[in-house]
Amino acid sequence: GGGGKRKGRSKKWREILRFPHISQCDELRKGLEQDYGSLCQKQPIGRLLFRQFCEMRPELLRCIRFLDAVADYELSPDEKRKEMGEEIIRRFLKQESPDFLPEVGQPHASRCLQDLQKSPCKDLFSSCLRPLHEYLSGDPFANYRDSMYFDRFLQWKYLERQSVTKDTFRQYRILGKGGFGEVRPRGEGGGRWWAGGGSPCCRVPPQGVRLSGAGHGEDVSLAYAYETKDALCLVLTIMNGGDLKFHIYNMGNPGFENERVVFYAAEICCGLQHLHQEGIVYRDLKPENILLDDDGHIRISDLGLAIKIPEGETIRGRVGTVGYMAPEVINNERYTFSPDWWGLGCLVYEMIEGQSPFRARKERVKREEVEKRVQEDQEPYSDKFSEDARAICKMVSWGAAGPRRGWLHPPVVTPCPPPQLLAKDPKQRLGCGADRAAEVKRHPFFRTINFKRLEAGIMTPSFVPDPRAVYCKDVLDIEQFSTVKGVNLDQTDNDFYAKFATGSVSIPWQNEMIETECFKDLNVFGPNGTRSPDLDWRQLPEPPKRSLLQRLFRR
Repeated sequence: GGGGKRKGRSKKWREILRFPHISQCDELRKGLEQDYGSLCQKQPIGRLLFRQFCEMRPELLRCIRFLDAVADYELSPDEKRKEMGEEIIRRFLKQESPDFLPEVGQPHASRCLQDLQKSPCKDLFSSCLRPLHEYLSGDPFANYRDSMYFDRFLQWKYLERQSVTKDTFRQYRILGKGGFGEVRPRGEGGGRWWAGGGSPCCRVPPQGVRLSGAGHGEDVSLAYAYETKDALCLVLTIMNGGDLKFHIYNMGNPGFENERVVFYAAEICCGLQHLHQEGIVYRDLKPENILLDDDGHIRISDLGLAIKIPEGETIRGRVGTVGYMAPEVINNERYTFSPDWWGLGCLVYEMIEGQSPFRARKERVKREEVEKRVQEDQEPYSDKFSEDARAICKMVSWGAAGPRRGWLHPPVVTPCPPPQLLAKDPKQRLGCGADRAAEVKRHPFFRTINFKRLEAGIMTPSFVPDPRAVYCKDVLDIEQFSTVKGVNLDQTDNDFYAKFATGSVSIPWQNEMIETECFKDLNVFGPNGTRSPDLDWRQLPEPPKRSLLQRLFRR
């Protein structure tokens, strides 16, 4: 804890994050992959330090300003894009301009100008970015690796790779539990709060370990992983806003207004798209697994049932939650990513109606009956659904036979049925065509969403959680987590789970350092752009003093 100038950091945060002398990073330098994309684009601290390096050189500063201008252009509203595009071309792609970028090349500049007059699309300058990054990955990247800025990056990587144990965190009350463990909030030295999940080794599915680092802006990110004597511990992004189930059923009348449903569905769509691009099918989309952060943005959590599909192959597996499993899953048919789009349809329906499409709230019904409804019945639609909401969800029956239950709106038979999320046949389901997530994003249901701005995190949610509220059950209402008896782990299991204790996960850890301002406070160099003592190869630290026992028993 701690407030004021410490900003919630531990009293010992400076000691925990003390930079090693650069001479201690020599082995790290040799083992680090010298890849421009990873070191200067993907890793947040690496990106900032490469930027600082470029800002000290006028010929590279122009490149940084161009990249900033293109990023602003891509996030701009449609009506401002043409004006901004013309300014970028005038400033950076015209030979008479003092900021002209010869690295881009005249053919790319001419093509951008022609395309801008036709249609100022979001990706107008993508052809210019490729040659620019090719240039930056050459001599500028080589010079950066010889600079004090790269040495400072090595110091951050050294801190990132320090060992992580249960003593790294402060542990508090239980927030909830799931099929594989329980969750508690945990405070860390840098000042950020995380959600820590502890699971007995015999409960953790191997695929959950393998996929736990598959984080994205719309997915809960794994930040740390370590093991204790009897448990595997995942430390993930804490979501103070609670889960969608709590908000749907415990915050007034069940369900949300249309604007909020569209926003959440759009963010879930982006999260699924990211997982699918990584070859991962999620398979357990339901309100309990969708969490809200402090700002009201959603994250997909709990990849316990997710699995990576080998490219070009299909899988079979009857897994998920009753009432949310797709027909092809219930029928034990082979599939790829289709169950996730069915799950999104169920979520959209439940957020609007205030109950799931195939089972009423607290309805006591057998699993077999729910599965029969999923396979055969038309879900009912009330007047809560807008025309677009009904169109993105509704399963339309084709042919003479009608559905058996809740047939409020008879199907309109057309030669080519439009795809919907709740289509029983995955071949007719929205998101299962050649364009996958892109066809979902194009649906009129999302007409108010600018996905580029959404993915950048600059669209404001319609609901922002109250930082003083606790959006979860009372601690006394959370069932005690049970232990598992009679399961013995062999050496193969132990070897596998030992690989799991990876310590800090690179990108979330670096983001934490930036967002808690530890990076800003510690990333200090010497006067007038010189090396600080910890970066000076001429000022090697004295070797650590040997203890009395070491002196007595030295060989």
